[in-house]
Amino acid sequence: MNVFDYARKTIVVFALMMILTFTTACGASPTQTSNLASPKQGNEYTQLERGNSAAGQDFGNWVIQTSKGLIKDAYVRDRNKLGVVISPKVLPTDVKALTKSLVQGFRHNLPNQDLTVLVYAPDKKLIVNAQYDSQTQKIDYQQPS
Repeated sequence: MNVFDYARKTIVVFALMMILTFTTACGASPTQTSNLASPKQGNEYTQLERGNSAAGQDFGNWVIQTSKGLIKDAYVRDRNKLGVVISPKVLPTDVKALTKSLVQGFRHNLPNQDLTVLVYAPDKKLIVNAQYDSQTQKIDYQQPS
């Protein structure tokens, strides 16, 4: 990979961090999408249900729309758990920065709550589990072994 490609991808991740940090899902217009994609045979990729509440579905849709192709799928469960499937465009060195921006955006919509952000590789293997503690305001990053 040349320097130009690396710089371009770094700028895209930084821009996504800024968007997720300084905007809210409340301003996003709701879109009409089905909750589940049509089932596929075998191990092919299928879209996840975005959320188990209307607000969760809206936030999941908003994350995908604002990610500019960096996130393939997103879901919100139990109001405080966000899971995302990243695209192959995301470099391994950019995963932590992307995770941090997702935590910040999620925290902005759910202040004073402990949050969990799960980041999955394109093959749906968990690569980062970020736990945000609202009392200490710190993020604990864990990578599965």
